[in-house]
Amino acid sequence: MTIQILYFASLREKLGCNVESLSLPAQVTTVQALRELLAARGGVWQEAFVDSARLRAAVDQTMAQAQTPIHAGSEVAFFPPVTGG
Repeated sequence: MTIQILYFASLREKLGCNVESLSLPAQVTTVQALRELLAARGGVWQEAFVDSARLRAAVDQTMAQAQTPIHAGSEVAFFPPVTGG
């Protein structure tokens, strides 16, 4: 299954990547499993995704939780908490 992942704000800067297309292993079917897969890349990826509770996620432009399912063709976005003022 192939999905598109978008990275925003300071996360994009840290990873040096704003978008990627990724073919997922069959066992990666939730947002949390995707976070774990990305963290397993090591280095800055591990740093960015190790505390996944701090990152917000959206699947197909709808806010998502850890157990939100992802499907072939999904667009998954990750971004840090946003503050305004």
